[in-house]
Amino acid sequence: MRTASRVLKSAHSARQLPASLTPRSSLRPFRSLSGLAHSSRPSIRPCTTPIALTLPRQLLSTTSPLRNESKPKEELKDEPKQEEIELEYEIDEDLSERKWSTPLAKTIAEAIEVTGPIPLASYMRMCLTADLGGYYTGALPASEANPERDPFGAAGDFVTSPEISQVFGELCGVWFVAEWMAQGRPATGVELMELGPGRGTLMDDMLRTMQRFPGIAKALERVYLVEASPQLRQAQKRLLCGDEAVLEGCEVGWKSRSKYGGVEIVWTESIRAVPMDPSKTPFIIAHEFFDALPIHAFQLVSVPASSDAKPSPIITSVSSPTPSPPQNPNLQWRELLVSPTPPGSTHASLNTPLSERSSPVPDFQLTLSPSPTKHSLYLPDSTPRYRRLKSLPPQQALNATIEICPDLFSHTTNIAHRIGGHPTLNPKPHPSGAALILDYGPGDGSIPTSTLRGIRRHRRVSPFSEPGLVDLSADVDFQAIVDTALDASEGVEVHGPVEQAFFLRAMGIAERAGEIVKKVEAMGDQKKKGDVERAWQRLVDRGPGGMGRVYKALAIVPEAGGRRRPVGFGGDVVV
Repeated sequence: MRTASRVLKSAHSARQLPASLTPRSSLRPFRSLSGLAHSSRPSIRPCTTPIALTLPRQLLSTTSPLRNESKPKEELKDEPKQEEIELEYEIDEDLSERKWSTPLAKTIAEAIEVTGPIPLASYMRMCLTADLGGYYTGALPASEANPERDPFGAAGDFVTSPEISQVFGELCGVWFVAEWMAQGRPATGVELMELGPGRGTLMDDMLRTMQRFPGIAKALERVYLVEASPQLRQAQKRLLCGDEAVLEGCEVGWKSRSKYGGVEIVWTESIRAVPMDPSKTPFIIAHEFFDALPIHAFQLVSVPASSDAKPSPIITSVSSPTPSPPQNPNLQWRELLVSPTPPGSTHASLNTPLSERSSPVPDFQLTLSPSPTKHSLYLPDSTPRYRRLKSLPPQQALNATIEICPDLFSHTTNIAHRIGGHPTLNPKPHPSGAALILDYGPGDGSIPTSTLRGIRRHRRVSPFSEPGLVDLSADVDFQAIVDTALDASEGVEVHGPVEQAFFLRAMGIAERAGEIVKKVEAMGDQKKKGDVERAWQRLVDRGPGGMGRVYKALAIVPEAGGRRRPVGFGGDVVV
């Protein structure tokens, strides 16, 4: 019997999607929580009754499948039904002549000019990992304060938990040591993997901590770092292996030797490239990784009964053993697509939130597709959890929006197969290993909605301005991780999500930080003492400015029939 720990309900500050949406004549402007965008182009037919993002009160409760805690400025009105039309787009201006904020913005615009508006996931993927101009792949301009074009730290765009305090990484290392002990202390075959390692700070703290436990240090055969950025791979190599170490090519990417016991470190661009060996014990950590995976956004709209879409014959129907609830026949999911803003747009005309007007005027905006897309036909109907939304009364379901991350499904499935095994892909004699996922998102089982955000130089900016220079992220759907892991492998169970404050306190953050404070006090460094205390307290602070409530921890471990809980999730260390 597989078990999942209870889901802790907690308030989470949902980020809203900046509104700046205008397509061509047959497309209707999408209205975000922050306001309505309209077009000044002659060929654009204005929408007399805007589609709004506001969700009914019933959908905003902690038991709701949808989540967005922001309040709309105005009440919603029912949207008039419109005839279904072909997905055809015309661009009135010559986009090649327009002045764009970045070279990548021009590249994206030229692609849209050819294909029409693109899925939000495609936009995010290009902004973050495009070969030329992607945020993590070389777009960041070097400066005197940040010569390495590093997005992390005070000189970059954001600070993560490992950068705030070394105690965070140390406790993550201790967590894996505890799991290694609980699984019989295997003497060989232990592999450590991190998805999205950033600078390598977290892995450095973990490896340093594991060296204090000779058993697991000796059993550790290899470290895998899944990293798409060449610049960050070099930063990780310098920190983990030393300045003189070189990256050598290998079958799956690159490799070098760690300064911690000489263990081999292998870099790869995809988790799929990491060999799946049933004889290994994989310990996997993903800290602020899932939030950067591209998302699709969808909205439920009312359509005439005669225009109900039928799935394309090339799409294989995937049925669930759980019967689907009755659905409202006049509601359809439509995809929110990315298109250029009208020429001459301003923050005022786009109704950009005041908190985001420090950035240049957005180059792009969201557009509601007038007809079903291949993604809207499949993704919102891919699980019973999403399908249930259509069964809500029309007045509750109409205009509801959700975000779905297909990459979350594939990565979680891969992780579950590595730990719990799979009959054909990874036939393990018995489950082994563990995964620890730390990220931000709702912990009450609700589906994220309108959470896409942009961060630049530690400030909130529009996710549609300066593509390639702005970090993009969205809330993680933790319930989707839970469901996907349990469905992917009979050999795993899931615990959490729990608040980061609960996890770190259970792991002993106060005690470990206290030890460091005593050492600093003995040195007479009062400033350092204050820094240490503020750092660890910020990690567990459950207030608006802290990280203790917003961030969550989730564990995927071998199925044990409910006989134990991992440490940090209500369990104790197995000695």
